[in-house]
Amino acid sequence: MFGNYTVTDEEKDYALTLWEYMGLKHEGKKSDIILVLGNHDTRTAEYAAKLFLEGFADLLMFSGDKGVLTTGKWEKSEAEVFSDVAIGMGVPENKIILETEATNTGQNVAFSYKVLQQKGILEALHSYILVQMPHMERRVYATFMKQWPGDAVSLDIIVLSPPIPMLKYPNDHVGTLHDVITVLVGSFFRVKIYPDTGFQIQQHIPKNVWLCFNKLIKTGKYGGHMI
Repeated sequence: MFGNYTVTDEEKDYALTLWEYMGLKHEGKKSDIILVLGNHDTRTAEYAAKLFLEGFADLLMFSGDKGVLTTGKWEKSEAEVFSDVAIGMGVPENKIILETEATNTGQNVAFSYKVLQQKGILEALHSYILVQMPHMERRVYATFMKQWPGDAVSLDIIVLSPPIPMLKYPNDHVGTLHDVITVLVGSFFRVKIYPDTGFQIQQHIPKNVWLCFNKLIKTGKYGGHMI
């Protein structure tokens, strides 16, 4: 996906620091709706479906058309692919809501709001479980709090992801460990710069995390998902 590079042990340590920072370690609890933001890993759909089937929410929503990492990957939209996964796991189709136009995280948030509003159920939803990949948790939260057209502060927001460690995350969908770290580096960089563009709220970045990011960039191997 991003080249055939070997990841050194030192680079793994740097990446693990970023991985830990990007995770929010929220605890799951009963909420009004589970909202899955589209991506290139169907394990997020599987995890969200599992949460639904375990009773964490009464509605399951998938958002996403095709983004940077799914254009040319699937014939259907991300939301439709994920919905098929959930239905295959036993989630009733009438409990699933689709948003199929978003092509980035900000649109996932804003367009989902619009769909819920059009369905006339937005005002009844006060608690959300947002589901994404593990190395996107912090970015999803920062984006939601900025891009939600309503009063996001008044909502109860939890961000969850499949509980898979970084070194076990590579698979046929997300690629090699190098690919995973490359996406991680790009997502982290967006957390750094997007507040200045108005895309996200500000997030504190500890010095050691920023140092690890810079060390990975200086290798010249992990810039494939940068802006």
